[in-house]
Amino acid sequence: MQVEPLFCQQAKQLQAPLLITPQVFGDARGFFYESWNQRGFDQAVGFEIGFVQDNHSCSSCGVLRGLHYQLDPHVQGKLVRCTLGAIFDVVVDLRQGSEFFGAWAAAELSAANKQQLWVPEGFAHGFLTLSEQAEVLYKASGFWSPHCERSLRWDDPQLAIAWPLDGLGGGQPQLSAKDAKAPALSDLKAAGDLFS
Repeated sequence: MQVEPLFCQQAKQLQAPLLITPQVFGDARGFFYESWNQRGFDQAVGFEIGFVQDNHSCSSCGVLRGLHYQLDPHVQGKLVRCTLGAIFDVVVDLRQGSEFFGAWAAAELSAANKQQLWVPEGFAHGFLTLSEQAEVLYKASGFWSPHCERSLRWDDPQLAIAWPLDGLGGGQPQLSAKDAKAPALSDLKAAGDLFS
């Protein structure tokens, strides 16, 4: 397993998003790899993580889900992978005390590259489906809690996320009603809906 911090300057900080590439064993018959290993994951992030919920979504091309996160007392870390198709996966640092507050990073996760993205507590997460269809599985370290759940506007100019929208025909992603109404970072900050 190879581990790469998405914010390079945070390489020695434990709470950083990590891109994890598993060791894949393949031949003419197919492939095998460990998609989850508690000991290896804990070593990669630097402390023990307990996951309590697994989620599975299916999205068609151009669907954008996010940017989502949960506040105390039900914060969530997520370990995300794509098992069918490909997605552009994004994290945004929402920790107001961080030198990277408001910064974003992204990775393409796909069934072909088998990479996973660790999204620690304190980060918003979302993805854009790049393939005709994509299935995304993720482990969560906290249970879903509707009263703690928040959304951040996907196209907030302050974030300036470089979503790869060129291949979408009309250039606009498909959003849920909730995500289409998500507030900007400045509004979330004014409402006290960020991490300290």
